[in-house]
Amino acid sequence: MTISAAKARFDDSTMWVELNDGRAIGAPLAWFPRLLHAKPREREAIEITALGLRWDALDEDISIAGLLAGRADQTVRQPNVA
Repeated sequence: MTISAAKARFDDSTMWVELNDGRAIGAPLAWFPRLLHAKPREREAIEITALGLRWDALDEDISIAGLLAGRADQTVRQPNVA
């Protein structure tokens, strides 16, 4: 059985994802800066895919495998240079 997201919701500090196997997992929004700083309506514009969660407007993709492994944002940021 492939585990996938069935639904996602947010509170002030956490993203909650209900999985198709009946489990629910929570991840702190602080793990995902784009979601943390997004407006509620931007967070709600989610696309649930076979592999995870996608927000086109925020350029954010989160895999279910990554959430289950406890991985936060893996984006490599360039250092600020003058």
